[in-house]
Amino acid sequence: MTIFVQYHLLTPYPASNPNRDDQGRPKQATIGGHPRLRLSSQSIKRAVRETAFFTQELAGHCGTRTKQIAEQIEKRLTARNVAPDSARDAATRVAAVFSKLEPEKDNAASRAKTLAFVSPDEWAFAEGLADRIVAGEQVPAEKELKRLVLRKADGAVDIAMFGRMLADDPDFNREAAVQVSHAFTTHRALAEDDWFTAVDDLKTREDDAGAGHLGESGFGSGVYYLYACVNVDLLTQNLAGDRPLAQRGLVALTHALATATPRGKQNSFAHHPRAHYMRVERGTQQPRDLSGAFFKSVTAGDGDLIGASITALEDMAAKLDAAFGPACDAARVLNVAKGENRLQDLADFTAAAAYA
Repeated sequence: MTIFVQYHLLTPYPASNPNRDDQGRPKQATIGGHPRLRLSSQSIKRAVRETAFFTQELAGHCGTRTKQIAEQIEKRLTARNVAPDSARDAATRVAAVFSKLEPEKDNAASRAKTLAFVSPDEWAFAEGLADRIVAGEQVPAEKELKRLVLRKADGAVDIAMFGRMLADDPDFNREAAVQVSHAFTTHRALAEDDWFTAVDDLKTREDDAGAGHLGESGFGSGVYYLYACVNVDLLTQNLAGDRPLAQRGLVALTHALATATPRGKQNSFAHHPRAHYMRVERGTQQPRDLSGAFFKSVTAGDGDLIGASITALEDMAAKLDAAFGPACDAARVLNVAKGENRLQDLADFTAAAAYA
């Protein structure tokens, strides 16, 4: 049976604007009839991929999402003294394996029309193919060319976790093994406005007593609930059956979810929050989130919104277990306020799922 690992996190954010909408304000949502602040799942996954747990601990096992495949291959070839025309031709032919290309603009290499999520293995095969083309070797037709480069499963942990879609080549799509929710505040929360000024250092009082610049920035704060679910069997399958690598990925994900944050306006607000509560569940039961705990906005007369949120979450978990049966075979909880467990304890707990 399929093994699932489920994460439930409560993270307090200070005044900040980590994930902005099209007007530059904090993203919001209406839940249970009440306004909440929100962090998009895509911004969270991006933050997870940018942590040292992925970029360093999983170095060589992470993909690259880009439209600049042709540019990168052309740069590599020209750095090896390949004639510019030959380098451009080879790079264009190889980049077309991943996506249809835009017309050349300003004499620069063509960019892909859509972002391609490329694994290290695929980069290596693409570069090797470009080398063959500039060497004058005959290469297969388009369909066979794709089979030479694209992979259905490989060693890219982030692609295995978060999936990819190649619009022109659905045979090489990757179904995501990790589902990540939009995080939202457990309580009512509204975006506020910050009017700020900047001073011209060379301005004198005689010139003008006013500021050199006046601007507006939105911000908000709150305790966010985040849910994520890992299909461990699919994760291993996406990694071509490499269980040790799947285990390393689970450890990295556990650390990253507890510490990663979208970086919008980080220089202005210096938000670097950590999860204050983290519940990790492991088992073969059908996944279920605990967002229902917060459809009624949490309130706290003593101001302890974190404590009230933990109580609401644990109460919902107990009620769902009573109604539907146990939601997992085993669980571990990190509770900062109570000093219960360490993050590494939860990482070790999730790692065991790779061999369950």
